[in-house]
Formats: sequence, structure tokens, C-alpha cells
Amino acid sequence: MARYIRHAACFCALLLMALLVNAARVQVVQARAHGENPANRRETIARYGRERGDILVGGRPVTGSRDTGEQLRYERTYTDGPLYAPVTGFASQEYGTSFLEHTEDSVLSGSDPLLTPFPLWNDFTRRRNPGGNVVTTLNRAAQKAAFHGLGGRKGAVAAVEPATGRVLALASSPSYDPAALSGNDPRVGRAWARLNADVDKPMLNRAVRQTYPPGSTFKVVTAAAALDAGVIKDVDAPTDSPEPYTLPGTTTSLTNESEGCEDLSLREAFRWSCNTVFAKLGVKVGARDMTATAHAFGFNDHSLRIPFSVARSTFDPTVDKAQLALSSIGQYNTRATPLQMAMVSAAVANGGQIRTPYLVERTTTDDGDTVATAGSRPVRQAMYPATAARLKELMAQVVTEGTGTNAAIPGAVVGGKTGTAQHGIGNSGTPYAWFVSWAQGERDMEPKVAVAVVVEDASAVRGDITGGGVAAPIARAVMKAVLNSRY
Repeated sequence: MARYIRHAACFCALLLMALLVNAARVQVVQARAHGENPANRRETIARYGRERGDILVGGRPVTGSRDTGEQLRYERTYTDGPLYAPVTGFASQEYGTSFLEHTEDSVLSGSDPLLTPFPLWNDFTRRRNPGGNVVTTLNRAAQKAAFHGLGGRKGAVAAVEPATGRVLALASSPSYDPAALSGNDPRVGRAWARLNADVDKPMLNRAVRQTYPPGSTFKVVTAAAALDAGVIKDVDAPTDSPEPYTLPGTTTSLTNESEGCEDLSLREAFRWSCNTVFAKLGVKVGARDMTATAHAFGFNDHSLRIPFSVARSTFDPTVDKAQLALSSIGQYNTRATPLQMAMVSAAVANGGQIRTPYLVERTTTDDGDTVATAGSRPVRQAMYPATAARLKELMAQVVTEGTGTNAAIPGAVVGGKTGTAQHGIGNSGTPYAWFVSWAQGERDMEPKVAVAVVVEDASAVRGDITGGGVAAPIARAVMKAVLNSRY
């Protein structure tokens, strides 16, 4: 009898050992596979089982969390959702995250190990940190001025602080409310389908993810290249430019919107935005130097992030002379995001130097302790300081007595450049209206803001689409908001 008991005991011990070995295999060896299995909802339940950290603008949160009482307990909420959507993006239980909600997810969700002084203890106890906060560089008044200035028309605004690279405004229109995508009920699916099917693409961030032909605003880059290369030594000397200008190697004639552009000096050609003068200047500078200058301003850069990625602005280095002439006036293959053109304006305002733009000032714990800061930003010399000084003078003249008078602000020094970019087959599309600018208050030691505005409004009368008439007033409102702000 005892022998059978011993056999049974050994068998039970073997079974127990097998259970322990299997438990160890499942919990240790296969832990990652089980944790990442889409059928495992424990991580999802835990993720939405606590409030998400907030994104702050001007010290106040523009996001929040709502307790639904369901298994996935907390849903994301947004204050002035359409206003800040190009910055916050969405945080959806069904469709994931975008923009800051995506790039700063580890902080906002509480999973970033920097949020706790004892990460190993948290691993041992399985404790989860409260979500941290993301403090943005946005200027609340400037963001509102940009969004309301667009007034629902297709377009975008980007504004940066020239001396630091801080992004002060990033608006895109038309927009949408990210709260419509937050939960997991059938309405979220319907909202997702509707937004993706909308021909106006309200979820497209036109300020950083859409490129446009920059038109005459690119003449800032061409003028910088001509001055740096020594092609232009005196901004008041005649440029020996015909009107019309026959594109090299072709019989195609390039004309001007303004009259009297023949042989104008760089100063007057910039003031009245003469295509013929700048097309010929681009050819004289040459493809190599034009490409080098464009690259110095940030064109053809694949790596720009603010922290989410920015579409690459392009200047084609493989063009022939006729194509180079068109590229030099912001046409042909030349494309730019509004953020890129704000960087161009900022370089002029900042003595020829470009600070890499950034959108996150710092990240903090839920009780406000700083976790990480933006730190110093890299500097790139886009042009000689003397060239920047000349361009500041030329841009200021555009606003005082040229095509950009609608951007003038009493008591401030404002520089600008208008642009009307053709597009479509045979330039049949309604032109895009551009304006790039910078502003310095009467008590400021240096320019405080650089802005780029683009409006693509197919409902407008073609003759009414001009950078000075449509885009400049929006830029003026944004610059005025920044100059009147107290940080």
C-alpha cells in the first residue's frame, strides 16, 4: 500500500513541477509575446484606466479626460478642439494617436520612465505613473488670430520666434474636433469615415504636412543667393533685365503682373515683385549656388521634426536653365510648407541665422515638476549677416510702400513679401495667396515673430487672390497678437 502512495506522490510532484515550469515559460519566456498579442486587452484596459496627461498652451490645458465608467474608463476631451487640432492631433481608443498625442505619448500616458525617480521599484510593484504634461511653445493669442483669420478658408499659418525657433502658431483650415474620435462607440467609426472622405481634408495639417509652390515669396531666397554670390553688389543698380524675359533655350516669354519691371534694381524689383528680374537672377546665380542657398534655408531637408515630422520642402538641383528661371520665382518643382517659409522669414529677421523650430517647451510630471526641456537649438547660417541686413531693409520697404502695405502695424517695424503662386494644368487653378513677414515692436531689441500665411481658396474670384490682399491681413493679426503679448 505504501508503495502505491509513494508512486502517487511522485506523480503529483512531477505534475506540480510541470505546472511550475509551464507557468515560468508563460510568464517569463513568452511574456512579451502574450503582452503584445492583439487579443490581450489587459494593457489597453490599464492604459485607459487612468487619466491621460494634458497638453498645455499658455499655461492652461487644452486637453482633458472624461470618466465614462466603462471598461476603457477614460476618454480624451479637447478644449477648442478645431483650434488646436494641428498641434494636439487626436488620441483615439479606436484609431491610435497623431501629432503631439503621438510623439509625446509616453509622457502623456505615464509610461515614460523619467516620470518616476524609482523606475525599478515601479517595475517590481507594477505601479503605473500618472500621465505627465506637455508644455507647448504656442502663443494662445497668436494661435487664435491665425485660425480665425483663415476664417474657414483652405490654408495654413505658421509663426516662429526668430531668435529661438519657438513655434508660436500653427493653424490649419478647415479643421476638425479631435474629440469626435476619442471613444469607441459607433459614432467614432462614423466620424472617422466622414473625416477621411471629406474632399477638404480637415485632418490634413497644412502648416507642416502640405507643400505648395511658394511663388514670389521664394524671391527672398533668390535675392539672398544673388547677394551672397556677388551677382548683385548694389541693390539700387539696374539689373539689365528685359521685359518680357525669354526663358533660356526656349521661345517661352515670362511676363510680370506689374508694369515697368524692365532693368529695375533689386530694390524696386523686390518691392514690386518682378518675375523677369528674379528669373534672370536665378539663372545668373546658377543651379549649384541656388541649390546651396535653398538647402541652407532648410529646403530638401528630410529630417526636420518639431517633434512630429514635417513634409520636405524641395528645390530641384537637376534643372536646366529654363527650369531654374521658373524655380527661382517659386514655380516649377519648387515646393514649401508654410513652416519652411516662416523659417525663411525668420532667417532674415535673425541676421541670417536659422534656429531649428520646436513646439514642446518642456515636459512635466502631473504635479508640475520638470522632466525634460527643449534645450538649446542648433543654429544654421542661411546667408551672410550683411545679406540679411539688406533683405530686412527690402522687406520693410515692401510693407511701407510696396505690395504688402496691408501688413503694416502702427508703432512697429514690419517686413514682408507677397506671393501669388500659380498651379494646375496650364496654371488654370486659382492661385495660392502667400505672405511671409516678420515684426519688431518699438520697444523690442530684435524681431519677435516671423510668419508665413498661405490661402488656397477656390471659391474666390481669381483676380482677388493676392498675397497682399488676402494673406497679409492674416499675418498682420498674428504679428500684432505676438507683439501685444506678455510672456
